[in-house]
Amino acid sequence: MKKQLVVFDEHHVLHDIKHFLPAQAPLKDFVHHNTLHAFQHLKFYQAIRNASEIFGYKVSLSLGEFRTLFEENRIREDILENVLIENKGISQLAKWKERLLSKTYNDHHLPRIGYVRSYWKKSYHLDLDSVVHPKLFRILCSYLDQGIAIWSFPVRNQGFLNAIIEMERNSFTSFFKTPRAKKLLLNTQPQITDLLKILIGDEALFEHYLYDQQFAHPGWSGMISAVETQPETLLDTKQVSLHDLIILELLLEIDAIDAQFGTDWTPLGNKIGHKPTALFAEVEETELSEVLRLWQTAFEWTYYDQVLAGLQMEKVGAKKAGPKTFQAMFCIDDRECSIRRHFETQDPHCETFGTPGFFGVEFYYQPEDGKFYTKVCPVPVKPKFLVKEIGSTNKRPKDVHFTKHSHSFYGGWLISQTLGFWSAMKLFINIFRPSMSPATASSLKHMDRFSKLTIDYERLKEQENGLQVGFMLDEMVQRVEGLLKSIGLVKDFAPIVYAIGHGSSSVNNPHYAAYDCGACSGRAGSVNARVISSMANNPQVREELRKRGIDIPDTTQFLGGLHDTTRDDIIFFDEESLSPANLAQHKKNLIAIDKATDFNAKERSRRFESIDTTQNEVKIHELIRQRSVSLFEPRPELNHATNALCIIGKRELSKGLFLDRRSFLNSYDYTIDPDGNALFSILKAAAPVCGGINLEYYFSRVDNQKLGAGTKLPHNVMGLFGVANGIDGDLRPGLPSQMIEVHDPVRMLIIVEHYNEVVLKTIQKAQETYEWFENDWLNLVTVHPTTKALSVFKNGTFEPYTPITKSLETVNDIMPLIESHQTNFPVYLINS
Repeated sequence: MKKQLVVFDEHHVLHDIKHFLPAQAPLKDFVHHNTLHAFQHLKFYQAIRNASEIFGYKVSLSLGEFRTLFEENRIREDILENVLIENKGISQLAKWKERLLSKTYNDHHLPRIGYVRSYWKKSYHLDLDSVVHPKLFRILCSYLDQGIAIWSFPVRNQGFLNAIIEMERNSFTSFFKTPRAKKLLLNTQPQITDLLKILIGDEALFEHYLYDQQFAHPGWSGMISAVETQPETLLDTKQVSLHDLIILELLLEIDAIDAQFGTDWTPLGNKIGHKPTALFAEVEETELSEVLRLWQTAFEWTYYDQVLAGLQMEKVGAKKAGPKTFQAMFCIDDRECSIRRHFETQDPHCETFGTPGFFGVEFYYQPEDGKFYTKVCPVPVKPKFLVKEIGSTNKRPKDVHFTKHSHSFYGGWLISQTLGFWSAMKLFINIFRPSMSPATASSLKHMDRFSKLTIDYERLKEQENGLQVGFMLDEMVQRVEGLLKSIGLVKDFAPIVYAIGHGSSSVNNPHYAAYDCGACSGRAGSVNARVISSMANNPQVREELRKRGIDIPDTTQFLGGLHDTTRDDIIFFDEESLSPANLAQHKKNLIAIDKATDFNAKERSRRFESIDTTQNEVKIHELIRQRSVSLFEPRPELNHATNALCIIGKRELSKGLFLDRRSFLNSYDYTIDPDGNALFSILKAAAPVCGGINLEYYFSRVDNQKLGAGTKLPHNVMGLFGVANGIDGDLRPGLPSQMIEVHDPVRMLIIVEHYNEVVLKTIQKAQETYEWFENDWLNLVTVHPTTKALSVFKNGTFEPYTPITKSLETVNDIMPLIESHQTNFPVYLINS
C-alpha cells in the first residue's frame, strides 16, 4: 500500500488560520462580537468543547464554581433536577445528580495547539518565544503606529515586508544577527514553504507548526489579520498581511537558531518521535464535559425561568390610559433598561421605546474640524451617505503640555522644567477633585450641541468621495417609516417625541469605544438622534408618511438627545426649534428626566465599592460624575456586565418587572407586522449585535487570560490601536477583568412576542441569522400575543414551556432593595 502524500497548501492554511484568530479591530473600532465566531457552524456545546481541546481555552465556569453557585441557591435544585430529567430521564436522576454534586474529575489536559513548537524547548532547550517575540512585536508596533511614537517608521507607503527589505538593504544595522536569514530575505524572495523546510523539514507538520506559531501570539496575529481585511480601520492606513508577518517571523526564528547553534542543526521534524493528533480531528465528549453542560444549562434556566414566569403574570400599571406627556426612543442597550424604568416611574404618563441606537439612519459623520469620516451605524453596513457638521462655534480645548514640541530634545527639557511641574500639580489635584479635561474621552464632545448638520441633500446637491451628502426625500421617508413601524409607534403621538442616543465619558480607558453604542460602530448615537429627529420633523416627510398610514400631528415635534451612560446625564439638541407650547412642556419634562437620571445613578452605584449607595440620590449622582472622569478609576462603568436577555415585544410585556439592568429591550408590535417583515430586520441585527455582546462577555468572563484581556492595570497602549502587558507582550483581545467581574456567564435568551409559525419562518429567512438559534448560541422563546403561552425553540421547532417558578416577590419601592447588596437580584414584580 502506497503512503499517502501530504501536500501543504499555503493559501488554504493561511485562510483557515485567519478564520480562527481573534477578529478584534483596532481600539477606535472596538465592537463586541462572538469570540469563538470560527466555531459558530457547530452546536454550542460541541463548539466550546472543540475550542477547549484544540486551543486550550477555558469555556465554562469550573466544576467547583458551579457547585458553589448551587450551595448559594443561585442554581436552584428544582431547576437542576428538571434539567437532569429532561436530558437523562427520571431513572437516571439520582446517578447524574451525584455526579454533578460529588464526583471528582481530573480536568487537567494539554491542548493540541503548541505541541510541535514545544520541541524547541524539549530537544534544543531553546525558548524561541522569548528570543523572537520582543523584536517581532516592536517591529510590528512601530510599523502600525498611529501617531503615538516619537519617531515614525523609516519606510512608508510600501508593504510591510517590502519596507523591511528596504531597511535591510540601506541600513548599517540589521534586524538579524546571522547572515543566512538576511540573505534569504534579500536574495531569494522566500516563500513560507521554503522556510518551513529549513525549520521543520517534515511537510506533514507544516500546518500544525504555523498554527502553533501564530497562536503563541494570537493578539498580534489577529490584529494583522483584521487590518489586512479592513485597512480602513486604521486612520493612517498600512499595507500589511498575515503572510508577510509569518515570513518575517520564520526568518527571525531561523536567525535565532543559527545564532545559537550555527547553520548545522537538524530540522525540528526529525526530533519529534510521536506525531501529534491532527489539530481538527474529532473531539470526543467526556463525562466531565457532559457534567459541565448540565450545570451550565441549569445555571441559565434558573434565571430564565423566573423571567418567563414574570412575563406571564399580571403587572400593576403596565399600561396607562390617556394622553401621553411625552414619548422617548432609546437604544435597546441593556444599560437603558433601568433609565426607561425610572422615566416611567417619574412620569407615569410618558411612554418609552427601544430600538437599535443608530435609529435606522446609516451614514458617515464628519465633525467640522475632523479630518476623517466616522461610521455611525452597524459594522456590517456600508453607508453611501455623509452627514457633515457645519456652523460649530466650539474650539477644541487643548492641554499645553500635550504638544509635539515636548518630543524634541530642547523643547522637551524646557517643557518638563516648566509646564511639567504644573502638569504634576494638576495630576495631584485630580486625585481629590476629578474633572473634565481635554484628555477626557467624552460622547458630549462628539458633536457641538449648537451646530448644524447637512441632512437634506436636495438643498446641497453635493457628492464627496463617492458619498452623497445628506438624504433625498424618499430616503428620509423610508427611514422614518421603517423606524416608527418597527417599534410600533404609528399613532397616538405625544406632543414631544425624544430620540435619545447614548455614549459615555471616561479617562485613561483604551476600551472607550466599547462603552459607546455598538449599533453606531462604537460611537455615540447623538448625531443619529438629531438626524432622525430632523427627518421626522420635515413637513414633506410627514406628508408622504400620511399617505402610508402614519399621521404625525403638526403639533408633535421630535427632539434629539444624548444619554451619557457613565455620567448619567442627558442633554438635548435643537431645543430652540420647539414651539412655545412644546418648549414649556419640555421644561416640565426635564424635571422628571433629571430625577430619573439621579435615581438611575443611585441604582448603578450599588455595584461600586467606592460609593455609599445609602446616600441621597443627588449626592450619589455627583459622585458618579466625578468617578467618570477620575484618572485613577479602572471601572468608570460596568458597561454590558450581567446582560442576559433581549425582549422583543410591546413595553407592557416587561413593564412592571425589575430586571436589574440585564435586558436589551426592543420595542415591537406584532399587530403592525403580522408577516414578520419588520421582525426579520430586528432579529437580523439583534442576533449578531446583542448575541455578540453577550458571548464576548461570556468568554471574557470564563477565560479572562486567553479569551479576555486580563486586568487593565498593567496595560500599555500600543500604537493607539491595541493594548498589551508591558512593552513586549502580546496584544490583549477581549475584555479586561474590570468589565466582567460581576458578569454571570450565561447565553442570552431572546424573547419574541409573536406566533410560533411567524417567528420560525422569520428566523429561517437568512442562514446567518438562523445559525445563531439552530446551533444554540442564543436561546429563543416566544410569547403568544393573546394567551401569553410560552414556547422554547429546540431542534428546529417550538416546544411548549411551563415555568417552574409559580410566584415572584413584589416590591413597592426598589430603592431600599438597591441599597441592600451588590450581587445580582432575582426578578421582582414592581407595584407601581
